[in-house]
Amino acid sequence: MFSYRHGFHAGNHADVLKHVVLLQTLKYLFSKDTALLVVDTHAGTGLYQLDDEFAQKSMEAQDGIARLWDVPQLPAALADYVQEIRAFNPTGPLQTYPGSPMLIWNNLRAQDQLQLFELHPTDQRLLQSNVRQLEHNRQVKVNIADGFAGLKSLLPPPSRRGLILMDPSYEVKSDYQRVHECMADALKRFATGVYLIWYPIVPQPLAHQLPGKLRRLAETHGRGWLHTTLKVRNPSSEGRGMVASGMFVINPPFILQSKLKEALPVLMKYLAQDKGAHYTLDVQDGK
Repeated sequence: MFSYRHGFHAGNHADVLKHVVLLQTLKYLFSKDTALLVVDTHAGTGLYQLDDEFAQKSMEAQDGIARLWDVPQLPAALADYVQEIRAFNPTGPLQTYPGSPMLIWNNLRAQDQLQLFELHPTDQRLLQSNVRQLEHNRQVKVNIADGFAGLKSLLPPPSRRGLILMDPSYEVKSDYQRVHECMADALKRFATGVYLIWYPIVPQPLAHQLPGKLRRLAETHGRGWLHTTLKVRNPSSEGRGMVASGMFVINPPFILQSKLKEALPVLMKYLAQDKGAHYTLDVQDGK
């Protein structure tokens, strides 16, 4: 259950897609003054050193964030993303990759709150240590608990404004069903929340079924949705490695479609590893 460590994959193509969507969603939600609750149900450590043993084993960041690092004149969404990563690398070279908790924290306003959940014994200790070093860390709470279960007590937030990021490892197959069940419950409690669900696109029926299930959930509640995927290469003959991932957004900001429509072709251009590279973008307005 606890073998997955995100440090092995930090800064890869899936992180790039996830964090581009996250940052553009945050940018829109923070344009309104009302307090925002942000929840990361599977927080990891929050910060990753790209020269440590995990990152060096895979070198996945070299085919992710590193490919965008020195590209001039990127579309706005990609430029915003690279600028955010540069804030954690003030000396210039790409050495540190901030996970979702740090990217969110770096944009929090005084009135906002960030709730983080993590169960991995090592990652939770590192997450707590990283949060303690932050300025204004009273806005951030680390919960040593299951994020799927813990989310229930936080919804709806007092301000009725919330962003929930759900990105389990899916190392355990039951995660697919738990995502669906958690979202079904969350939409009953807080139908107007913004939900970002990341998932891997792997040779597994449950992975291919998940976006359809989420779409039906959203439509049952009369909510709009956005679904985007990014594939960087064809699968190897051995079928190893994740070659694609997706983001499913319920109640997406109206600006997100246009931002991604501009960014995705450029993202595919720079992250493509062979002619199998491809992206999709589908949107449905709510009722």
